[in-house]
Amino acid sequence: MSAAATPASTPTPTGTPTPTPTRSLLAGLARDPRVVIGTLLTLAVVLLGVCGPWIAPHGEFDIVGRPFTRQGSFLGTDYLGQDVLFRVLHGGRAILVTSLLATVLGVLVGISYGVLAAYAGGWVDELLMRTNDVLLAFPQILVALLVLSAVKQPAWWVVVLFVGLAHAPRVARVARGVALTYVHQDFVSAAEAIGERRWRIVATELGPNLTVPLLAEAGLRLTYSIGLIAGIGFLGFASDPGAADWGQMTNENRLGLLVQPWGVLAPVLVIAVFTIGTNLIADALGARTAKGE
Repeated sequence: MSAAATPASTPTPTGTPTPTPTRSLLAGLARDPRVVIGTLLTLAVVLLGVCGPWIAPHGEFDIVGRPFTRQGSFLGTDYLGQDVLFRVLHGGRAILVTSLLATVLGVLVGISYGVLAAYAGGWVDELLMRTNDVLLAFPQILVALLVLSAVKQPAWWVVVLFVGLAHAPRVARVARGVALTYVHQDFVSAAEAIGERRWRIVATELGPNLTVPLLAEAGLRLTYSIGLIAGIGFLGFASDPGAADWGQMTNENRLGLLVQPWGVLAPVLVIAVFTIGTNLIADALGARTAKGE
């Protein structure tokens, strides 16, 4: 019934199967240099975060020399004399996992909210979206300061919950705009005519049609998640103040920036590489979706 439910391939008069739109989109993305480069950059940072603690020869708290010197590895030491390279290797796993969980939460809540508003229409749509507009008016970082300052040491799930819910209004706005394209189409009317429950129509009829367009938004949310969580760590609200954290490292070592800059530059560069990689993939996906490829 769904517009997205197309057969795996359509035979041509010569018997050669014609690729479906989804397969064509994936094939086009695989040939796009932005996707190739973005995937390589993103995977490099993910592997660094996941495998870093296993390949680091020293622990994240080991003192290897005097503070802000060139002792230890080629990146030198931080404000306590810990090796910057090893701190970077240990500091990625937590921030990447937290960012991913926050993105998944924000995207799921935002899509559900936006699609519900679009499908309900009328005064329900107006009520939901005007409430959403109010939430959009609050800067995320200011809300972070307000909420997290009320907690002495926020647990990791508090950070995930806050960042995910902070993303939800923005995802909801995009999801509603995409869903409005489909809610009045014939396949939705046909499902309503045969008595399908509304939640099934949203899940099985509208849902598949929104997947590809919203993947680009999910990629952007992941980028913003790691930036926001790093910012929270920089402001001193990390879930574990003593542990290695890319955002927290920039704050800890900023006083020695002119003496030993790698304590700040190394985590910033890693976050920048991850941001560039995910943005390249999101831009390529968004461009091809807009062209209807």
